[in-house]
Amino acid sequence: MSFINLLWVLLLGSLLGLELIGKVPPTLHTPLMSGANAISGITMLAALTLIVKAGGNVPLLIIGSVSLGFALFNVVGGFFVTDRMLAMFNRKPSSKK
Repeated sequence: MSFINLLWVLLLGSLLGLELIGKVPPTLHTPLMSGANAISGITMLAALTLIVKAGGNVPLLIIGSVSLGFALFNVVGGFFVTDRMLAMFNRKPSSKK
């Protein structure tokens, strides 16, 4: 595929993702976040594999490192957001005596 075609795929995929995420109701956000964390975990494994198999190829090392950083950031941030959302449902201890 040519570079222009790849840019079109990126643009259309981004617009589709933005449109789909904007339509998600708040009650479905936590399950979707868990799914996104799982996908980012797979991306982390793929990035680590790319880094290991890259050898001395500097562009592949850079691409693998950047993708590993983004995936790690997404997983950690997703777990923080999910934990915070689930904390809203914890009952506070009552102070009745």
